Amino acid sequence: MKLVRYGPKGLEKPGLIDADGILRDLSGHVADIGWNELSPAGQKRLRLLNPSTLPAVRGKPRLGVPFTGISKIIGIGLNYRAHALESKMPIPSEPVMFMKATTCITGPSDPILMPIGSTKLDWEVELGIVIGRETRQASEASALDHVAGYCVFHDVSERAFQLERGGQWDKGKGCDSFGPIGPWLVTTDEVADPQRLRLWLDVNGERMQDSSTADMVFSCAQIVSYVSRFMTLLPGDVICTGTPQGVGMGRGRFLKIGDRVKLGLDGLGEQEQTVIATTLR
Repeated sequence: MKLVRYGPKGLEKPGLIDADGILRDLSGHVADIGWNELSPAGQKRLRLLNPSTLPAVRGKPRLGVPFTGISKIIGIGLNYRAHALESKMPIPSEPVMFMKATTCITGPSDPILMPIGSTKLDWEVELGIVIGRETRQASEASALDHVAGYCVFHDVSERAFQLERGGQWDKGKGCDSFGPIGPWLVTTDEVADPQRLRLWLDVNGERMQDSSTADMVFSCAQIVSYVSRFMTLLPGDVICTGTPQGVGMGRGRFLKIGDRVKLGLDGLGEQEQTVIATTLR
């Protein structure tokens, strides 16, 4: 299934994308796409519905974050071999973990807000893992049984904040709009192998990143198992699994106001954002 939430920010309705790419309204059956719907039992109930009987949504409404209940976002750094090399950093022997503030979350086509004082605003296309049930101390063999699905995640970063202002990476990772998610959540039954997905990103129509999740240092199963040793993962939690080579830091160029970023993963949809200025309040 491809689960979505659509409509104005804060007023999103639940929906799904049918086999013909038509947006269908789910609000007659569920109030939202949350913990219950992400669970194995909740997904089973949704699969019993015939999509052709659901109302088709007219027009092209805004798509929001495709699910709710995100208690935390865990980032995995330097998880692509070629990206570690372009960053002039050693390939990690264990996953590098950092946190992104949940206030950074936005829909897949909402604008990127350039923070006040930003000088090195960067792009990072990533595969997002969405947890479907409470997970702690999961074995690598069982780790993917805890996953509800996958999504496109844009790990927007401010490199000067991240690397030149002291402290940990979180400072350059959690600004408002730094976590676009979507356009939809694709359940695991539609992703045959999360380690064989092409991912790409363009800036103003120029291809910057083009790689495959096959280049990950640590697989999705290894990551879920590893993270669950250090914290309990809850339904809706997102693990962004790292980015391939081609980021702005590696190219010596960064995003500017007015730039358009387009990114996607095979079978998981596409995002598109415009960089705008943050206004003082």
